Formats: sequence, structure tokens, C-alpha cells
Amino acid sequence: MLEQWDNNQDHHSFANTDQVRVKHLSLMLDVDFEAQQLTGSVELNLAFLAPETRELMLDLRDITILSVSDHTGEKLDYAIDKEDEILGQRLCIQLDSSVSSVTIQYVTSPQAQGLQWLTPAQTSGKKRPFLFSQSQPINARSWIPLQDSPKARVTFDAVINAPKGMRAVMSAMNDSSAALDGRFSFTMEKAMPTHLLAIAVGDLAFGRLGDRTGVYAEPEVVDSAVAEFEDTESMVEVAESLLGPYPWGRYDMIVLPPSFPFGGMENPRLAFMTPTLIAGDKSLVSTVAHELAHSWTGNLVSNATWRDLWLNEGFTTYFTNRIVEKVFGKELAELEVVLEYGRLQEAINSTPLAAQTLPANMQTQDPNEAFNRFTYDKASMFVHDLEKRLGRTAFDKFLYEYVQAFAFEAITTETFVEYAKKTLLVEHKEVISEAELLGWIYGEGMPNWFSAPSSNSLDKVKAALTAFNAGDAPSSLNTTGWLVHHWQYFLTNLPETLTHEQLASLDTAFSLTRSTNAEIACDWYKVTIRNRYESVLPAVSDYLVKIGRGKFVKPLYAELLNAGFNTELKAIYTLARAGYHPSIAVMLDSQLQAVLTS
Repeated sequence: MLEQWDNNQDHHSFANTDQVRVKHLSLMLDVDFEAQQLTGSVELNLAFLAPETRELMLDLRDITILSVSDHTGEKLDYAIDKEDEILGQRLCIQLDSSVSSVTIQYVTSPQAQGLQWLTPAQTSGKKRPFLFSQSQPINARSWIPLQDSPKARVTFDAVINAPKGMRAVMSAMNDSSAALDGRFSFTMEKAMPTHLLAIAVGDLAFGRLGDRTGVYAEPEVVDSAVAEFEDTESMVEVAESLLGPYPWGRYDMIVLPPSFPFGGMENPRLAFMTPTLIAGDKSLVSTVAHELAHSWTGNLVSNATWRDLWLNEGFTTYFTNRIVEKVFGKELAELEVVLEYGRLQEAINSTPLAAQTLPANMQTQDPNEAFNRFTYDKASMFVHDLEKRLGRTAFDKFLYEYVQAFAFEAITTETFVEYAKKTLLVEHKEVISEAELLGWIYGEGMPNWFSAPSSNSLDKVKAALTAFNAGDAPSSLNTTGWLVHHWQYFLTNLPETLTHEQLASLDTAFSLTRSTNAEIACDWYKVTIRNRYESVLPAVSDYLVKIGRGKFVKPLYAELLNAGFNTELKAIYTLARAGYHPSIAVMLDSQLQAVLTS
């Protein structure tokens, strides 16, 4: 059945990118916190791939178009049609042969899925409102009318007018010393995928990390962010030693309010980070390494469609592990791979076999569903397997050459396969066959030759689990020197069913309900909810109200649902929903619909 699909087409975009391509866009936007809208214009500079083309198809969602004109100011005819629940709408603009650019005047909706408007009460400082975007996968179209496809790489410039005293930043070159006079200018001269377009506006301070690295955050958060992320410059140097010079000039980050729905987002020159990474002990900074790694695998070499997401996430997850190994040591790197494989095993046990391939074959589905354990962790296991077969030196050469071959391009799974046939399968035919390569990529489940990763560092955790299962009191277990990864392994490998007495003794011994580490707290709450340990529900409610990261909130609501805490779930969600990013709220509305409407 999948052979029917044209794998070169982005089925999540209406754009006619094969006929005409937007090469550069110029934004002029006013930020209106009171109306929760962006108002202004975008000029789209066009390159005609098919000279006879007389239509420009753009993606649109929840945007009001005020006018459309050409480079001379002449009005152009347009129509908005093909409305789709997932994709939004198609904006079709009539062109003639003389049109070199199109300017669209527009206003965004307060409900734009790609923007979140926060009240002062939802920030750390409690004094000023906050705005941030999340364009991946297809939400850029909710704040800019454009060809919203990773195939459509663009350069851009922007002028953003914001309230005086507030700072605007974008996925471009940012000036940390810019005056807070209400007008900010940006330039991104390197072509990037449209899902990496990003903006944030708020009460933001800047902390220097190195000559080309730094972090923006609310003033109340910036010092702790600097301390947590102080190894970033070292990470950049390690990454460069593997894949060549850092291609984007600066690597700055911004720590967003807790409603940010992801761990991180790899927007070039301004990676977005969740505050849940600030644990006080650098135990969660592998996410910084992950977003940095995307600078090469994802931002430099990109997926052409959301079916090909594994090319971004699989190579980046592997590359992250190499950075962690070099900066923080082999033990931590090994632990992360083992936990990664554990997450994959859970997904294998709960996902239909046909969905367990590297390509996310969901051309008619929401592309958010492509972000799963197979496009991340199975794909990473494939890359680790390649390294094991070739040896690290030979594999590093292949990886470097692959990235350089497709720099600033968007490629499909099939492009990668053809490249591998001409390089990998020629130079290393004695260690990997075409059948094995294709088995990894297109095969369902895990290849029968794959051996699971392991770490001696987990022996002490396994011993503690054995002792606990044999009836030893938690207070007698030796947990000295455990890292967050040890605790995660311990919690996720506890017996499925536990008594309330056992849960109480674990909590008394280790203060798990009060953990300030978001990863440990989430894993603990999952254990307690499935065992209907009701005394933890107030803490779960506080957690779900304060944190909007999808990795945590979606599984916790699922556990509440499965455990039958319907009344409690409705009460918590009613309290928490307003603080979630629109893209997460939409997914949760669907996930919890049966309970919410009962």
C-alpha cells in the first residue's frame, strides 16, 4: 500500500514547491500582547523552477489575510480553500511572469497553534507577559503565510516591534546588548527549514557561556541557567571535532517558561530549552547536547518530509551520545543508550508492528505522531549498529562525509539509501549488506541480529531491585552515588503491581514525591498512579499545572486515564489546560476527549 505514495512529496503541505520556491522572506511584525496577535506583513521572494507557473500555493492556518500584492504594490488575486483539520488551509495566489516577490499583510489569531501568549502570572518574574513560538512540525503556517515544508529552506530578515522594556529574540543572529526601545532587527543569511522559524518576546536577560555561546532567560532564572549549561562551549568543540566547523556562527539558547512543550527545540542560533532541564546538578543537560547536535543533523542536513524525520532524530540522538561521552564520560553515555533502548522496548510492546519502521509512514495523519520512539531510538540504534560494524574511525569518516555531501539540503529516506549504496555498501561491503541496511530502515520491529546495549553501571541498580523484590526495606538499599539515570532505571523496572505500603516505604526512604528532578518525579508518579496511590495526587496536580512539557504531561494523563482517576483528571486538566502550549492542548483534548465530555 505504501508504494502508492510519492515519497518525494511533502503530504503535510499545500505548497507547490516543485514549481516555485520561496527563497527569502522579510517579516515586519507588531507584537500585541493585549490582543494576543501578531500584525504586519511578510514579503516572499520567489524563484521559479517551472517558468510557466502562474500560481503560488502557500500554507495557512488561523490567519486573517488583509491584502496580497506584488513587488510593485499591485494587488494580486488570491483564494483561500482546501481547508483541512490537520493541515489548515491552502492560500492560492495568482501570479504573472513579471512577479518576483509577493507581500502579504495579515493578522494572526489568538488561537494560533504555533504561538503561546503567557500572562505575567505564568512567568517567573510575574511582571511582564511572554510570547514564544513553536513551529515544528507544521505550525509556522499559523503565524506566517508561507511554504511550510522542510523542503522549502529559506533565508530571512525581520523587524519586530515589541513593547518597550521587553526583548525580542529570533532564530537568527541576536544582539544581547540591543536597546530595549521596542524595535528589533534580525537577519538569517543561511537557508534553513521553515519549521525552525522562531520568535520569543519577554523580560529576558542574557548570560555569557563562551565566545560564541550564551543563554537568554528571565532575570530570575538566568544565573541558574548559566551554571547548569556552563559546559556548552566544550560541547560545541567536541561536536566540531566530529562533524566539522559549527555552521551557524553562534549557538545561543533561551530558557522558556515551563509551558514550553518540548525538552528543547533546535532553532538555529537560538535553541529553545525547557526549564525542567535546570536540575542543579547538570544531570539533564544531554538535551543541550541533542539540540546542539541538530545544528549538523537536522538543521544543516534536513528531512525533506515528516516521513523522513528519522534522518534528523536518529543521527542526532546518536551524535548526542558521542558528545555526552566526550564531555561527561563513558559511564553516562552508556547509561543513556540503555535507557533509550528501554523506552524503545516499551514502544515496541505497545505499537502495531506495521508502525515500527524508521520512516514515519503517516502521510494522512498528524505529523506530530512522527515524533516517536522509532524515529528517535530505533533510528539511533541503527546508527550505533553502523558504528559497531564499521569501527569508530571508519564510521566517523562516513558520518562526516554524509553531512558534508548534503549540507543545506533536505533529503528523503530514499536519497539516504541511494547515498549509502554508493558509499557504505561499496567501501564496507564486508561488514554490512544491502539486505541488512534495508532491513534496518524499512523492516518492522528490531532486526534479529541486534543485541541490546548494556552498562555495568546498572549492576548496582539491578542489585537494589533484586533486594527490594525479595522484601528488603527501601531504607536498607545502597543508593549512594546514583545518577538520575540510575533512579530512572530503578523506577521503570519496579514491579508493575506494588502495595501502598511498599510505595509509602519507597517515598519515606527517598522523598520521591517531593523530587525536584522532573524526570525522576514523572517516573515516580507513573508508578504510583497505576497502583492507585491516591496520596500522591496533590503532587501530581501541582506538577501538571506547573509543567507543560509533552514528554511528561501526556504519559501522566494517560496513566490517570488508565487508572480510572476520571474525576481527578478532569479537575487537574481544568486547572492546568490554560497554561499549556496550544499544540499540546489540542493533542490532550483529543487524548482525553471521552473523559472530558462524560
